Amino acid sequence: MPTTAAIATDAGRMPGDVQGTPQLLAERAYKLLVRKITRLESEPGSVLVERDLMQEFGIGRTPIREALQRLASERLVNHRPNRGMFVSEITASSVQEIYEFRSVVDGHAAWLAATRATPAQVAELARLHQRLLRATEDEDIDDYVESDRHFYRVLGEAAHNALISDTIPRIFNLHLRLWFFISQKTGSWQPVAQAHEVMTLGLVKALERRDPAAAKQAMESYIAGRLGDIKRVL
Repeated sequence: MPTTAAIATDAGRMPGDVQGTPQLLAERAYKLLVRKITRLESEPGSVLVERDLMQEFGIGRTPIREALQRLASERLVNHRPNRGMFVSEITASSVQEIYEFRSVVDGHAAWLAATRATPAQVAELARLHQRLLRATEDEDIDDYVESDRHFYRVLGEAAHNALISDTIPRIFNLHLRLWFFISQKTGSWQPVAQAHEVMTLGLVKALERRDPAAAKQAMESYIAGRLGDIKRVL
């Protein structure tokens, strides 16, 4: 990640700040924070200090605050009045809630996609499944994460329900962090990735057959498996 040793000014900008519109800076801050939090570089329960983040990212105070507020709305960050912003804890109850919600939303998205996806969307999901396989073989975690993010976004769009397509990307980072948490505890991300690829293959095949029950089953089985994994390591 980009870093800088510059000292923040009273106005909240830093010498050598990343340049761009306020919206672009806030988006950049958001993406950098997502990476730190989902990959457990910022540990669950740790405090997020604005001045430290400004120095690390080379981005001013306002975009950092906007990014933190966005992450708070996504439940990756908790705002504690008079104390600051903290990375959300990973607890048995929060994990249960995340996977229960995923089972409902992602499972139904899979069902709808099997009846509503366009041929182009099915083909794109099949292409992304192959890209996930290659990323695992190449041990390219960055490409794997971006391919997976794209896979879920296309799945949401393939459901042809605006509320579902808006929700799936918003919860992606919650389960991505748990994916990294399981991988950290077990010592490798490839087994988790391979289990995920069983789901993506089953889902694609179900969509190709226009079989909503099989599509939903593929997704729900995968989610139940990951919930079992994380319960064993918590």
